Amino acid sequence: METIPRWTLTPVPGTAEYEVPLPSGLVTEPSALLAAHAKVLAALSGEREAVIGYVPAKGAAPVLRRLTVGPGTWRELLAQADLAVREAAREPAGEPPARESGGAPVPFAAVLDPHGHDDGTGRTADTDDADTANAVLRVSVAGHALRLRYRTDVLDAEAAARIAGYHLTALGLPAADPDAAHDRHGLLDEDELRFQLDGLAGPHRALPDRRVHELFEERVAAHPDAVAAVQGDEEWTYRELNARANRIGRALLARGLRPEGVVAVVMERDLDWMAGVLAVLKAGGVYLPVEPHFPAGRIEKTLRRAGCELVLTEGGSTATLDAADTGAQVLHVEAAYAEEHADGDLGVPVGADQLAYIYFTSGSTGEPKGAMCEHAGFVNHVLAKIDDLGVGEGQVVAQTAPQCFDISLWQLVSALLVGGRTLLVAQEVILDVPRFVDTVTDGGVNVLQVVPSYLEAVLAELEQRPRELPDLHCVSVTGEAVKKELVQRWFAAEPGIRLANAYGLTETSDDTNHEVMDRVPDEDRVPLGRPVANVRVYVVDEHLAPVPLGAPGEIVFSGVCVGRGYVNDPDRTKAAFGDDPYRPGERLYRSGDHGRWLPDGKLEFLGRRDSQVKIRGFRIEIGEIENALLRVDGVRDGAVVVAGGTRLVAFCAGSEPLAPEAVLERLAVSLPAYMVPSAVHRRESLPLTANGKIDRKTLTALAEDLDSTASGAGGQDGEQAPGTPGELRLAAAWAQVLGVPQDRIGRLDHFFDRGGTSLAAVKLAVALDRAITLKDVARHPVLADLAGLLDAPAREAS
Repeated sequence: METIPRWTLTPVPGTAEYEVPLPSGLVTEPSALLAAHAKVLAALSGEREAVIGYVPAKGAAPVLRRLTVGPGTWRELLAQADLAVREAAREPAGEPPARESGGAPVPFAAVLDPHGHDDGTGRTADTDDADTANAVLRVSVAGHALRLRYRTDVLDAEAAARIAGYHLTALGLPAADPDAAHDRHGLLDEDELRFQLDGLAGPHRALPDRRVHELFEERVAAHPDAVAAVQGDEEWTYRELNARANRIGRALLARGLRPEGVVAVVMERDLDWMAGVLAVLKAGGVYLPVEPHFPAGRIEKTLRRAGCELVLTEGGSTATLDAADTGAQVLHVEAAYAEEHADGDLGVPVGADQLAYIYFTSGSTGEPKGAMCEHAGFVNHVLAKIDDLGVGEGQVVAQTAPQCFDISLWQLVSALLVGGRTLLVAQEVILDVPRFVDTVTDGGVNVLQVVPSYLEAVLAELEQRPRELPDLHCVSVTGEAVKKELVQRWFAAEPGIRLANAYGLTETSDDTNHEVMDRVPDEDRVPLGRPVANVRVYVVDEHLAPVPLGAPGEIVFSGVCVGRGYVNDPDRTKAAFGDDPYRPGERLYRSGDHGRWLPDGKLEFLGRRDSQVKIRGFRIEIGEIENALLRVDGVRDGAVVVAGGTRLVAFCAGSEPLAPEAVLERLAVSLPAYMVPSAVHRRESLPLTANGKIDRKTLTALAEDLDSTASGAGGQDGEQAPGTPGELRLAAAWAQVLGVPQDRIGRLDHFFDRGGTSLAAVKLAVALDRAITLKDVARHPVLADLAGLLDAPAREAS
């Protein structure tokens, strides 16, 4: 992270100066200046240690000084600065500038010269030695003024003025109350504070006094015979979809559904699922998605945590549901249709502040947490998607996401609110990339959303077999940080199709920021974009005070997007949700994500502050997997790390020899498939850091470079190394899709043990020009066996 954040829209080489008078009576002795400067640098960098090039005497070269700006009083910070000043004064005159261990000068980003003096020309006679010529910022005192010299390729004049203001504030606060906690008072002036709270917010938009299902009903009335939804060869009109939803809704009400009663919908992604979701909303219930293949134990915990009394399901989706002891009443959609309820709109009053849905995400305590979102936030989000992604009448939106991924909901309903069409894309189609691209093309899809890792597979297919995508005008990526390289590849292949980077959290009614691109962005990182309408985003410190513009901080949310909290979970709700200190009556959500504002008003994502990760779009708490791992018989100690950015790898230690397959089987009983590690490695003990904690950096390195015992590769002898043409070709393809060096892949390696996933298998098939299929990989996961298909004359002949 930069000590001085870049803040200019027009970077040009060179330097400039900014000068501001020092108020009379302000203490400007060297120790006070150093303390104030350290405070400013800590605020700008987001770090508690300020690294400063300090000039100890007139004309002297800067010396390295480090001040810790942790919690404490101004008096304590001043004492630390005073000690640093006295130590610098004792250094021998002419002492060379600070050097790193390799002998190179310390590259000071900021230099403080309390001894600057006017040389008679009106300019400050600052030291300008070669070792500090590249400093971004040099602060000095010139008579009764504070002077900043700054690099114009990093800062503009307004940024320099703000930083000067921070220094004046930091110089004045100790005088007012030296025993006050310096970390509890921000440095921003009223203008910047107001700009961050109001100027960076999403635009105001008056929301219609309608819920999503009511906006759909308006479209039903406008064009009842238009096609609303398509799955394979089956089409439903607006009239038919609405009628089926109304009949299911009445069946739910007949079974005692109350306002905000939770209905678990355990169904495959099909047309009846679509009708079921609308039915729950129409009946005033709360939609709770549950995938049919989830383990019975997880289904049971989810329903009980949510206080669910009703389950809507369908034939063929009850295998694990039947084994779960939920205590809930079960309604089959087939039975709801058979009861022949009236198919007119229900007319159940539903308020904007009523709950619309609950999505469960991974929880660090081992228990999933259910985020509750209200109808107003739901409507606001769907309307933002419609506006920003260009969903209009007659447009086709692809529904591709799994039910428990919150983006599935806007994909399902957005087209229905504007007279468009939803295309439900089956999972088996998604796992066959060429077939998926054909489906998108043949279905006339206009708007598509996928996770970045899947877009890579789509691009690989298009690069190998270019084809026109005549109807597609916007592709949205979400769920993972998107790399600039992927954006470059996309626009090289499809320059006429916009790419939208979408960012948000389940707790904030899904996406809160959109960056809609028609070209590769100039920034090194792909921005998250500006907040959507009616959403307020703040970047704050640990006390919820906005940090300086451009500085890193926690991303928090306010406004209609913020959900109600976690269902039946007051402790975790209290930890993440609260009142907006700047807008009484508004809720605030602390995301745990870190980011910063860019000069063009867009947000940039910098990473997580905790152990939460996103794998293929699913938000996962590492702690939940580790808790499940520790419950496996024989596991005494365990840890889970992320390897290659996409693979979960578990390490465990125990008193008994543990078969990795057995551990994975046990984990699959309580965790959904996307949370089950791709590999388990046993150790006699797990490595520890100096303070006795599990050394996750070491484990991550081990996972990245799987040892030869686990992988059967690495420095292979002749028997283990790939040898046939098919094996060599396959090893090269494995290396490409798994991110493993080819010389670490052996002929007896198991694709899924090496971190392969269903998506990786899809990419493998694409990389091999469809010489193998997804089923081939599943049936023959060992490299030598799979290579046999490539080497077989029959396969070659075909």
